[in-house]
Order: sequence, then C-alpha cells, then structure tokens
Amino acid sequence: MGELAKLYYDPDLKHDIKEIDYESSLRKTSELLDKTNVVIFEGAINYKDLLIRADVLVKSGKNLRLVEVKAKSFAGTSEDDFLDSKGSISSSYRSYLEDVAFQKYVLLNAFPELNVTASLLLVDKNSHATVNGLNQIFSIQKNRGRTEAVINAEKLKEVGLGDKILIEIPVDGIIDTIYQEIDEDGSSFIDKIHLYSNHYKKDKKIVTPVGLHCQHCEFTATENELSEGKKSGFRECWMEQKSLKDVDFQRKFIFDIWNYRGKRDKINQGIYFIDQMDKSDFDIQLTADGMSTGMRQWLQVKSAEVPGSGKPKDFLDKDGLSRFMDSVVYPLHFIDFETTSVAIPLFQGMKPYEGIAFQYSHHIMHENGKMEHRGQFLHTETDEFPNFHFVRSLKRELEMDNGTIFRYANHENSFLNAIHDQLAESKEKDRKSLMAWIQSITKSGSTPSDTRRGNRCMEDLLELVVKYHYHPYMEGSNSIKSVLPAVIRSSKYIQKKYSKPIYGTEEIPSLNFNNHSWIAYSENKEVLNPYQQLPPIFSEGENDEYDSEIREYLDSVPLEYLADGGAALTAYSLVLNSEKYPVVQSALKTALLKYCELDTFAMVLIWENWMDKLGRL
Repeated sequence: MGELAKLYYDPDLKHDIKEIDYESSLRKTSELLDKTNVVIFEGAINYKDLLIRADVLVKSGKNLRLVEVKAKSFAGTSEDDFLDSKGSISSSYRSYLEDVAFQKYVLLNAFPELNVTASLLLVDKNSHATVNGLNQIFSIQKNRGRTEAVINAEKLKEVGLGDKILIEIPVDGIIDTIYQEIDEDGSSFIDKIHLYSNHYKKDKKIVTPVGLHCQHCEFTATENELSEGKKSGFRECWMEQKSLKDVDFQRKFIFDIWNYRGKRDKINQGIYFIDQMDKSDFDIQLTADGMSTGMRQWLQVKSAEVPGSGKPKDFLDKDGLSRFMDSVVYPLHFIDFETTSVAIPLFQGMKPYEGIAFQYSHHIMHENGKMEHRGQFLHTETDEFPNFHFVRSLKRELEMDNGTIFRYANHENSFLNAIHDQLAESKEKDRKSLMAWIQSITKSGSTPSDTRRGNRCMEDLLELVVKYHYHPYMEGSNSIKSVLPAVIRSSKYIQKKYSKPIYGTEEIPSLNFNNHSWIAYSENKEVLNPYQQLPPIFSEGENDEYDSEIREYLDSVPLEYLADGGAALTAYSLVLNSEKYPVVQSALKTALLKYCELDTFAMVLIWENWMDKLGRL
C-alpha cells in the first residue's frame, strides 16, 4: 500500500529515502527539506530524543503536510467518520490516529517556523479498481534479509493506475483532541511521549501490571529458546510481580482454557493456572445436543497433561454422535475453500478487500467406507475474475447427488453468501440458478430476523467436534490444524491404515498424491503432523535444474513451505506474479493443490476416526 501511495505523487518532486541508519537518513531528509517544493517518502526527522520515519512529507513553501499511509479500509469522507456513535474516537482507528499525532508532535517542534498539518491516507472502501491487474504491479520479495514491496515497471506501464483507490483524510482536529485528553493518572498524550522517551533513554523498564492481557504477550520464548540464552518478558513480569518460579511455567495458564469467560475474575483472585480450577467453576452438562461449553472446558482442565500422569484419554459422546451419523445422507462430501481479500483489488471492477475464492478441494466418502479425492479448482488466470467460475465448478461437483456436505467452520458458508451477493449485482446469464443453488446449501443467520437455511445446508464438522469430541492433545484449540494431529496421534486404526502407501492408489484415489503414506514418526516415536510432512515447494533437485535467472528469482521468494492458510495466500499471489517463470508457477500450483487436498482429507480422517470409535466401519 505504501508503494501504491508513492505512485500518486508528482514524479518531478518526489524522493525516496532508502537509507536505514539514522545519521544518513536524517542528513538526506534535511537537505531535501531545504527545497521550496518537495515530496519525501520515509523522511527521517528528530526532535530531542524522538525520531520518526514519515511515510510521506509534502512541503510547499511554508506548509508541511504529513501523510501517514495505512492499509486500513475507510468508508467515510471526513475526520468525523473516525468517531463512534457517542462522539468518541473509534477504538478501531485510535492506534492509527495516535501514530499520526506522535509524528505531528515531532514535526511541530522540529519545524516551528512551518505550518504543519497531518492526514491519514486510507483504503477507500467505496472505490473500485478501474483497471485489470492493479495488484500485479506489486510483489513482495526478500532483499538482503528484508521483505519489501517491489514495483514491476513493465506491468505498471501495461496496466496503469486507473482511478485512485486511496482516500486522504485530514485529521488535525482529532489530533488536537488527542493532545487535550487526560488519562486517569492525570497525564496527557504528550506527557506519555516524554515518559516513554525518558525510560527508553535510561533503559528502564516501565512496569505494567500483569493480567488477562498477558495472554497476547509478544515477548515470550520457548524452553528451547530460553536454553539458547534468549529472554522472555512474559516470564520476567510474572516472576517479578507474582513470585512465580521457573517450574511454574511448565503448568498451563488459565489463558489456555477454551472459550472461558471468567479468566479475568480468576486472575484477580490469584488463580493463574488450569490445575487450580475446580469442577464447580464450570456449568457441566451432557445434553441430547452434546457437551455444554462448561463440560468441554472441564474436560480440558481435568485432562491437562502433567508430567508423569500417563497417556491422556479422549472423550467422545457416542450417543450424540451416533444420532447425528444416523441423519446423514450418503455419499458424504467434504469441501474446503482457499480465499483471499486484499487491499489492492486483483481484478477490474472489484472494491478493495472484496473477497476472491481461488481454490477448493472436494473429498467424497461412500456408505461402504470407500473414499476418493473427487475434485478440485485452482484459479490462476490474471485477467479473469474467478468467483463465478468457482461456483459453477463447485455446483457441478455437488449437484450429482443429494449427499450431506461438510465444511469446517463457517468460512465456506460466509464466502458462498458473499458470492451470492456478487452474483446479484452481476450480469451473468446463469446468476439466478447459481444464486438459488447457493441458497440451497447455505444458511444466513447474520441477524435474528434472517434465519434462512437451505434444504441441503452444509453441516459444520467443527460444531460436531465441539459438541461431541475432546482430546487433551487438542488443548484449547478446535482448529483442524490441532484436531487432525490429535486424531492421528490417538487413533491406532488411523495409524495402522495410513502407515501403508495406499493414498493415491486405486484403493483411495487422489488427484495430487501417488502411493502416499500419511503416517510417519519422529525420532522419539511420536506421530508427525501431516501438515509438517508436506514437501518444500521448490525441492533441492529441482533447484539444481533451474537456470541462474530462475534461481535468482527463487532467492527473492518469501516462501519455502506451504502448510497453512497464510502461506496459501502468499503462494496464490506469487502464482499471479510469476508469469515469466512457468516452472515456478507449476511448483506453486502443485503445492497449493496438495495443501488444499490435505485440508479436506483431514476432515475425512476425523470422520473415519469417529466411525471406527462407533464400530461403524
């Protein structure tokens, strides 16, 4: 977004300060500000012990405008739209506004002779891309250990910028309000600036009381990192303020309890660890509709692994799960989507952050237990909006029968509803039939009055996990990335069956794997997570065969493995930006297809494990 913003300014006036060190960046900025009219990117300014690197400085005579670029979307037109219904600064924008307020404070003091104003440059949610391929002008690459955005000059010349998708909002009025605010301790925003500056200069830590907010502490270190001499601010705070010992950090903190709303009260009472919790702290029920939230939380507390406590056991509500299994219609369909929603639109006519569905995987299981990887979709065209092709392909996959469709979590449901709305605004000839089909397999439920549920509405496998199954290996997470390893580590049936290379054979057909075994063991004989077994995108052997230009390009690619959703988004972006290197695109496509196939196969394994536990195989 910062690189896009630079393209909107007069090329005859703009200067980009690439220097990283303080001295040269400050000197170069000072020299440029001697000009009457100038635009400076990443300008370095200091006042006393304060230093800023401003995204954009626009000097025109005695006027100096600070422009802070953010990838945050904005649907308003003025600084009043940063306020909530009570007239206070919206919490979703406050951090951005305080950032600008700090920078303006430095500029006001560094240049008292200039008229300093400040703006936020945000993503205009009301805009549309008027050119195709705007996103492909930019790529993310590694450069000397740093990850940075790079502009493709050839693509820029070919595509052009079209209409602006950023909006600049002056924020001087709100900054004045921030300067005037007084905290509960009687200090102002400017007081805080100097407090932090003085502590930093003296290398003196500001003591912050520990509490629930510590669950998101970024200053942590694993046991291995600590043994290597690294530090953990999290440990320091809790040891200093609550007299904890090193051994205490082997216990599970109360933060880890899934969906527990009483954490803050317990911490205030001096209860910090899971093993301090009691059964009476939870509303424990097993109903006809599965486990209550309290029962699942208590199972987690009761079964928290303690060294020497033996092998953890899982809990399965066999009666509840059996009732559900009796209701399904075979063949069963398991689907998973890969989607992206980026600030700079991928295709003409799209709004910033409008969603793209670029991939799906589809496994099918028959009533006799036979399974196969039936279908997949991966969009790789740079000049074609994929969502409607995506839905047409998915519809062909699923309309051959009336079998039950499974998703994991609500993402697939939400995205199909979003595509439904896109179809409603389109001129696609088959939009009505596609919209009707989407409605048949989705539900709405976004408001109490909107409770549409299709006659073949997808079932959520995550809901079944939450209601009927808990294993200590899942700990406080119900993500499929946590549930699958728990299933594989605990199921002898799954281990025995898939230790053989039967996946990607006539027995279990696959579109991307051949004679594959999913079960492998670590040196200490623990079953490895299948996601960690996915191969590197670019293997050593392939690299040896690439020419020097391709190897140089690969060195700049910020991705080696594809084993999570974030990496899939990066890989898709790289596919669209690697037109010059077909062999690289091919490797990325292969990695994407394998990753997405594993996502749906993971759902199959969870279901198959349940069938084994219930004696249905």
